Amino acid sequence: MHTLRGIAVLLLISASTIVLCAPLYLIGLLRFVSPASLRRRMNRTMDAIVQFWVGGNRAIFALLGVTRVNECWKGEAELSTERWYLVISNHQSWADILILQNLFRGRVPTLKFFTKRELIWVPLIGVAMWFLGFPYVRRLSRERITADPSLARLDREAALDACRGFRDHPSTVLAFLEGTRFTAAKRAAQQPRFAHLLNPKLGGVSYVVTALHDRLHKVLDVTLVYPDGVPTFWELICGHCPQVDISVDVRDLPESALQSDDSDLVRERLRPWVETLWQTKDRFLDGEGNRHGDGLAN
Repeated sequence: MHTLRGIAVLLLISASTIVLCAPLYLIGLLRFVSPASLRRRMNRTMDAIVQFWVGGNRAIFALLGVTRVNECWKGEAELSTERWYLVISNHQSWADILILQNLFRGRVPTLKFFTKRELIWVPLIGVAMWFLGFPYVRRLSRERITADPSLARLDREAALDACRGFRDHPSTVLAFLEGTRFTAAKRAAQQPRFAHLLNPKLGGVSYVVTALHDRLHKVLDVTLVYPDGVPTFWELICGHCPQVDISVDVRDLPESALQSDDSDLVRERLRPWVETLWQTKDRFLDGEGNRHGDGLAN
């Protein structure tokens, strides 16, 4: 039964992706030869297509009983699709993306997130994300940066340019500050400061704040918990994840980080704020882990 559910979900999502990529690609190509005023309207239309796709995924999940999501909102949750937001979240599985898209659909503008440059070659989805202006970044080793420091500078400028592109229309940028999915092995490979999280990386979020400092309305600080164990994408759509608990804290960015257009300075001003958030999130996850056994972050 679980396998049949997974196959059905995968086929339905794939079909809707194929159908909706056609108009998305067409508008994306036309945008290259359109005036700026028309490009802004095209951006909104493309975002609306993505929202329709996410709505279809939500309906598929509900129809086939994929999982149940429990939401807890804290803070002043005056959300609007006509404002700019920064979403930060812990990251445990590729399933996180689908869960967050479904959570925020209709509440804030379409989620955009930093993604590895290699993913542009993923059929359909990779090019669609490129048309939508997702910031593509390269995973550069310290050895490569040491050998050629210009690579890091080029990557930073590309990410900043992508974030500046969000200024033209209301946008929501999702940043997984851990930079990768949490595993015990990855945590052990660091000098870990947290029990249930990887040490945060501030590069991506500093670019978002630098580019959108006068646009950002709120920070949506998300903590994802899988009480029955962290699922893979396939396990999620098969229904092996009966419940997802989500806590959303609506926060303001520190004023000092909004007063500079130097991403390096913004990063340093964000550092103590993010450290405090991560300490709070880690304590929350520790409490959830105790409540649900060891299914949280092992």
